[in-house]
Amino acid sequence: MRLLLLEDDVRLAGLLQRGLRAEGHAVDLAGLVEDGRWLATENPYDALVFDVMLPDGDGFALCAEIRRAGIWTPVLMLTARDAIGDRVRGLDVGADDYLVKPFAFAELTARLRALVRRGAPERPTILAAGALTIDPASRAVGVDGKPMNLSPREYALLELFVRRAGDVLTRTEIIERVWDWAYDGTSNVVDVYVRYLRAKLAPHAAAPRIETARGVGYVLRVAGPRATVRARRVAPGRREIAPGPADPA
Repeated sequence: MRLLLLEDDVRLAGLLQRGLRAEGHAVDLAGLVEDGRWLATENPYDALVFDVMLPDGDGFALCAEIRRAGIWTPVLMLTARDAIGDRVRGLDVGADDYLVKPFAFAELTARLRALVRRGAPERPTILAAGALTIDPASRAVGVDGKPMNLSPREYALLELFVRRAGDVLTRTEIIERVWDWAYDGTSNVVDVYVRYLRAKLAPHAAAPRIETARGVGYVLRVAGPRATVRARRVAPGRREIAPGPADPA
C-alpha cells in the first residue's frame, strides 16, 4: 500500500513510518494540514491516516474538504479524542474508520487492510494472478500451494504487479507506489528488484511472468484469465508526480 500519514507528533509519526515501511508499505509524512492537503490531492494513495488535532487546523475539516473535492481514498482518523461526539463527527465528514490513541500497531495495520479491501469491489481478501496467490493479511505468497519467501520490498513490488496484472507499469509509477514520494535514487532499483522476483518465480512453471515493456517499464502477464484484482484508477483531475528525495532501497 501507499499511505499518507498526517501526524504532528514527530516521535509517533517516525515510529509509525518505520513500522509501516518494515511491512513493505510506502509512507509519506506530513505534520500540517496544508502539507497533508497538497499530498492528498496530488498523489494516488491507497489510504490516508489523519490525526485530528494539528497545529494549523484539524483532520476532520481536511477530510471533509477532500471529500468535497471528489477524492474518495479511504480515511482512517487517528486521535486521542475518544468522545462519542468526536467519533460521530469524524464519520459524518467522510472518514471510513476511527482509531483512538493509544492503540496497538497490529490493529492499525489490520484496519488499513480492511479499508483498502472496501475501497474498491475488485479487492478480495486473497489476491490471485493465475497460479500465484497473495494473502495481504498474512503476507503469504504461493504458487500452486508452494510458498515463496520474499523480502518486504519484493513482496510490495509483487503485490503491485498482481493488483495491476496486464497493465504496463512505468518505472516512475512503480517507484512512487513501492518506494514513496521521498525516494531520490535512480530507477535502476526497479530493475534490480524485478530481477530478484523473476529469479524467485522462475522455478514455478505455473507462475505468471514479469515481462519487459521496452522503453517503458514492466507488465505481469498471466496465462489464461486475468488476475482477480486490479488497482484503483487515479481519480479524474488528479495527477502523479515524479519521486522526490530519499528512501534507500
